[in-house]
Order: sequence, then structure tokens, then C-alpha cells
Amino acid sequence: MQQFTIYIDVDDTLIRTCSGKHIRIPATINHIKELKQQGAMLYCWSSGGADYARMIAEELNISDLFVAFLPKPNMLLDDQNVNDWKYLIQVHPISIPCDSKSLDDYRQQLIDRASRCF
Repeated sequence: MQQFTIYIDVDDTLIRTCSGKHIRIPATINHIKELKQQGAMLYCWSSGGADYARMIAEELNISDLFVAFLPKPNMLLDDQNVNDWKYLIQVHPISIPCDSKSLDDYRQQLIDRASRCF
């Protein structure tokens, strides 16, 4: 089966920042730990840059979950619009506590999405 790759944002996904203090978002952190255990390849990225993404992951003691830390891109050079990628789904972190899915559930979502794109 093809590797399932997930890019995980930092701000308002792994943490919230209030008065300069980082507050972890446990539901997201627990969910990505489960996805890693199920075989997902995880990347952490942030518009704050790769070093910031790594710093937050280390602060949360989850840096070992990630393959790499990346800045969010400023431009994407691709022949397809991101909305047209049939093998990409977006999961909003607010849905995780109510709708915690397994890696197989997400794989099925991709299969369903791809079949609708033809």
C-alpha cells in the first residue's frame, strides 16, 4: 500500500498562542500520535518557518513523530490547482475531537474523492 503522507501545521493546529504562551491542543497531538502508530509519514510545517516548526514540536515532546520540518511554501508551481488534487484531503483540527478517524478511514476518503474526480 502506498505511503500515506500528512503535513501538519503548527499554529492553531498543534498549539494556540495566548499572551505569548503556547497552549497545546491535546486532541490534535493525540490524533497524530495515533496516525503515526498506524504508519503515516508526518511532516511538520509552519508559515513561521522550519526552525519554528521544529522548536514547537520539541517543546511539545513530539519532534520524533516527524520525518522533517518545513516552512510553508509561498508559491506552488504545479500543473494542477490544489483543489483539483484528487489524492489530497484537508482535515480541520476542530473536527478531530468529534470525528477522530483512523488512517484507513482517511485512505477511504481519498479513494472516494478520487472516484468522484474522474
